[in-house]
This record gives sequence, C-alpha cells and structure tokens, in this order.
Amino acid sequence: MRRIFAVALSTAALAAVSVAYAHGDEDHGAAPPPVTQSMAPRAVAATGEFEVVAVLEDKHLVVYVDRFASNEPVAGAKVEIEGGGLQGVAAESAPGTYLLNLAAALPPAKHALTISIEAGDSADLLTATLDTSSAAPAAAHAHYWSEWIVWGLAALLLLVSAALLAVRRRKQKTKGL
Repeated sequence: MRRIFAVALSTAALAAVSVAYAHGDEDHGAAPPPVTQSMAPRAVAATGEFEVVAVLEDKHLVVYVDRFASNEPVAGAKVEIEGGGLQGVAAESAPGTYLLNLAAALPPAKHALTISIEAGDSADLLTATLDTSSAAPAAAHAHYWSEWIVWGLAALLLLVSAALLAVRRRKQKTKGL
C-alpha cells in the first residue's frame, strides 16, 4: 500500500511540474534587444486604374504608382498631391516612383491626402490617409499570482515526494540489517 501511495505521489508531483512549465510558451530568458528599426508612415490607395503607395521618408514623400490590373509601374505620369499641409507636383525619380520634397517635417497626426494622377489618356483622383502619429508601445509582459502559485505547489509536491522516497529507502535499509 505504501508503494502505491509513493508512486501515486511521485506521479502527481511530475504532473504538477509539467503543468507549471506549460503556461503559455513564454521565453523567460534574457530580454531581446529593443527593435530600433521602425516602419515609415505610409498611405495606400487604389482605384480600378491605379494603385498608389505613399511613404514618408525624412523630408520626402515617396509615391509609388502602379497599374492596378498588371502592377506595372506607371512612368511619365503627372502626380499632384494635396492635403495634410502638403501641396505640389511630385517629380519622377525612377519609373513609377515619384518624389515630393517637403519644406518641413509633418506633425504627428492623420493627414488626409488627395493624389491626382494623369498618365497618357488616363486620369484618376485617389484619397488616402497618412498617419504620422507614433505607434503605442507594446504592453509589458506581467507575471500573475496564479503562475507563482502553480510553480510553488509543483516545487512543494516534488519536495514531499523526494522526502517520502528518502524515508522509504531508509526503512528498507534498516529492515535489511
């Protein structure tokens, strides 16, 4: 009977330890280094004719213009941008890539942009929102009391089962003498 009790108690201790370990697959090692690279603010718009992605890079607004159906760059287009404190014609820097120089940095806010594109006999008007506000920081990982209780109970069960096994072996040695 004692043997069955000792085996059951050891099994329970091992089960508790394994349950305590599997609490969410978090890595509790050293914290990873902070990410220093961030994604530049961007605005996206599309119509049946054109697809536009505008990216804010330093004091430039880079506008990528593609055909919606084929995704080929639109070269030689006239791209006008208005809104959010911006106004001007973007100059082509590469086929399908247009650059608008900014006089000053845009303040953190959501800027509504109107982008007018004229390419050959096609013309279209697109609207997009450029969000220059900073992203909210990620929530820090918090340890809750339930995690510590599970670990404490698992450790207690492991110690009790080790003590019972030690007592059992000591009794077996004294019987053999």
